Amino acid sequence: MNLSVIIPVYNEVDSIEEILRRVRATGLPNEIIVVDDGSTDGTREILARLDGKDGIRVILHEKNQGKGAAVRTGLAAAKGDVLLIQDADLEYDPRDYPTLLRPLKEGIADVVYGSRFLGGPRRATMFWHMVANKLLTFLTNVLYDTILSDMETGYKVFRREVIEGMTLHAKRFDFEPEFTAKVLKRHYRIFEVPISFNPRDYSQGKKIKLRDAFEAVWTLLKYRFVD
Repeated sequence: MNLSVIIPVYNEVDSIEEILRRVRATGLPNEIIVVDDGSTDGTREILARLDGKDGIRVILHEKNQGKGAAVRTGLAAAKGDVLLIQDADLEYDPRDYPTLLRPLKEGIADVVYGSRFLGGPRRATMFWHMVANKLLTFLTNVLYDTILSDMETGYKVFRREVIEGMTLHAKRFDFEPEFTAKVLKRHYRIFEVPISFNPRDYSQGKKIKLRDAFEAVWTLLKYRFVD
């Protein structure tokens, strides 16, 4: 597999070097594309030093546009046969890459979601955030006749052909429901695997807000009926 790892980044000066170290330590990516979405906290200075080393390629957004916009930029630039989205905040562990990639290697999936709710180890925190995730996943299952356990997961891995001809519009955290809706409407095979999860709280810089939950609901409803 020719694997491209796409890392959207915004103001992650305390974690960017560590997540890149962890991704490289897996020995699996052929390229690591870091899309800095207008950071102002010193992240860009670190990335300037790392750009071009150990398979790392840095792309800069001149102003903050949102996670979805950064992911879309990374997808457009990626050259791999398999694309993996990795958050920069250390909530998701790259040591789960072999588990995420296995269903693709075995030919039983086109898309793999790393689920935080299938029994993997996780930090016990953020109850209401978990409730919101489960409600959004339930709505996804009702609207699209599926049985996902974690639609909102940041770990999504898929073959390049899945997004060929797929137009994505998401700018913020609506990437997750838009991508999921369009994958399900195209009848691609989604496989879920358990992953470890170490969530940070808002005092540690977590960025997703309540309004993003409402935007996710609207996104799921909208793409159920339009493309």
